[in-house]
Amino acid sequence: MLIGYARVSKGDDQSTAAQMRALKGAGCDRLFEEAASGGRWDRPQLHRMLDQLRPDDIVVVWKLDRLSRSLKDMLHILEKLEAAGAGFRSLTESIDTTSPAGRMMMQMVGSFAEFERAMIRERTSAGLAEARAAGRIGGRRAKLSAAQRADVLENVLSGRKAAAEMARLYKVSEATISRIVSAGRQSTAA
Repeated sequence: MLIGYARVSKGDDQSTAAQMRALKGAGCDRLFEEAASGGRWDRPQLHRMLDQLRPDDIVVVWKLDRLSRSLKDMLHILEKLEAAGAGFRSLTESIDTTSPAGRMMMQMVGSFAEFERAMIRERTSAGLAEARAAGRIGGRRAKLSAAQRADVLENVLSGRKAAAEMARLYKVSEATISRIVSAGRQSTAA
């Protein structure tokens, strides 16, 4: 039986429609689809599909990176397919692991995919380091100004106002106030 697996990244405004059309066109009898990152292992539909595999089934994907973005996970999935007696086919890359040449090609393509991902991570890290060296700090901006944080510390530490009151006053969560107070206590203790 041909079993199709379609995936888009979670949070993206993407659709599996094109993948599903291609999988149906390839003759897939059963289809599994989900919205989840390909770099994550906790994908319910993938595991459901793997649990239902029988000997001689062939898992079909539209493109290799739809199955996994990590070589380690890709090889792990392929081992599960092999243990179940099933094969793998990628429509875009024309990979079919039911032959020795297809298995070799699959491992080579998976290596290149992982290399590409590592290069992206490396470039991102280098860009962030360069930005830090130039004085730019990433992340979310502080919710309160330095003067507001000082006011929170003064009022809460002196006991004039409770943390909840300060949170309502500045329209932030109590957790934000707690972090400010905690950091203020640590800096005065040091």
